Amino acid sequence: MKGKLVKVLDLQSGTSKAGKQWVKQSFVIDTGGQYNSELCFNLFGQDKVDLLRDVTIGDEVTVLFNLSSREYKGNYYTSADAWKFKQSKEEKLDSFDNSFGEDNPF
Repeated sequence: MKGKLVKVLDLQSGTSKAGKQWVKQSFVIDTGGQYNSELCFNLFGQDKVDLLRDVTIGDEVTVLFNLSSREYKGNYYTSADAWKFKQSKEEKLDSFDNSFGEDNPF
């Protein structure tokens, strides 16, 4: 999924039932679509959360993610868990070499 990073939510942390520490960081991208263009993704674990350090609000990003749903008391809740996140490198043609050399048939 590609889009523009529009918001980084507060870092969440805690301790699991097994006694292990965890961290979670959510962020929102705008895909530019006509309807429901903002999507929220979650990053779990410090190594994934650290991926956000190299980007700033407004950067174009690419997110690879898994969707999962859980049932709780008859209602279903869906999560978009990012597992890879990177800044999109848009290739720009700042200069174009329009020389064909001496063998140009034109």
